[in-house]
Amino acid sequence: MSYEPRPLPEEVQRLCTKLDAPPRLVAHLILVHDVSVDLVEGLRQRFPDLDFDQEAVCFGAGSHDLGKALERNRNELTGPGSKHEEDGPALLEEHGVEPRLARFAGTHGAWSRQELPIEDLLVALCDCIWKGQRLEELEKQVINKITEQTGIEQWEVFSEIDALLEEIGSQGDERLAFQRRGE
Repeated sequence: MSYEPRPLPEEVQRLCTKLDAPPRLVAHLILVHDVSVDLVEGLRQRFPDLDFDQEAVCFGAGSHDLGKALERNRNELTGPGSKHEEDGPALLEEHGVEPRLARFAGTHGAWSRQELPIEDLLVALCDCIWKGQRLEELEKQVINKITEQTGIEQWEVFSEIDALLEEIGSQGDERLAFQRRGE
């Protein structure tokens, strides 16, 4: 049985159509969004007192790379680059997305350069873990935010986050295969 992720939120689907987002980009957004749903559900189960905007996280995960729709000639669709992070928020706002949600198109790659709210860190985390990639420094920031907010011991938060990310990341190969089908 092949991996079948959840669909994007309707507003993000509309944006993908309006921006004529390439199939590979849409597939990536679908996968990162799907991971965000698993992540926020896992966080809610493990840390019921954690205060964060799960709808914003899921929207941000589903739209974070839409700036790449403008970057067709810069190879950011298949390789590294950050021009889409500069262009993304304004592009989304031009198409009616509230600034509080459009920001994720710019912050998802900024976690190592600036202090960010937990929602932005979670979107960045989803953008890594979808393919099974683990980034210790990013995970530390998430753990610290959860520890600060909940008062739960850091080692306990680490243990819960590690197990959750291991579980989510274990489907990385299936997600990569799904993305390749969208090329």
